[in-house]
Amino acid sequence: MTYDALHPYMTECAAEAARVARGVPAARLDDRTHCPDWNVRTLVNHWVLYTSHGLQHRALRKPLSEEMTARDFTADPGWAEAYAAQLDRAVAAWADPAVWEGEIDLGPAKMPAAELAGMIIKEMAVHGWDVAVATGQEFHVSTGAARLVLDVVEKHGDLYRQYDGFADPVPVPDDAPVFERALASSGRDPRHSTGAGHQPSCDT
Repeated sequence: MTYDALHPYMTECAAEAARVARGVPAARLDDRTHCPDWNVRTLVNHWVLYTSHGLQHRALRKPLSEEMTARDFTADPGWAEAYAAQLDRAVAAWADPAVWEGEIDLGPAKMPAAELAGMIIKEMAVHGWDVAVATGQEFHVSTGAARLVLDVVEKHGDLYRQYDGFADPVPVPDDAPVFERALASSGRDPRHSTGAGHQPSCDT
């Protein structure tokens, strides 16, 4: 994983995440989702925190503050535009190839910066799909971005499941689109509609 390979997908998924966020109706923030015990508001707050603020903080090698992790971003009527602006800042923070070098201290362990960036891109896409499904939208990614997400899910799936982040993989045809295979590998049913079918976990 390198800057040249990953930064375009980060940019792509951030733009799609911003588009989906703008399509979330305020009236649906308290709706339930396919994520156990999470309504749309809880899901969105997790998504906003880690894929925009968290993404920038990782680039800067700074921890998120307790105030930030406890914030209800959706309390601001303009949260979607604020999220889009923060995504732009986060993507810009990763525009320096030097940021992708070395390791990032996660507290109990360290991880190569490029590998962590790939995992956050996965968060943008997979949780973006979660939000989209919960609010009657779709989340679109290119084949290249979908393949990155699939690679990350398959590489780290056991770790996520160890901490109840992913449910067990959902069977899909071998010739299913790449993004559907990534979703299925993370325990999500790509054919899901809220309130019916398989109930996947949402990784934290």
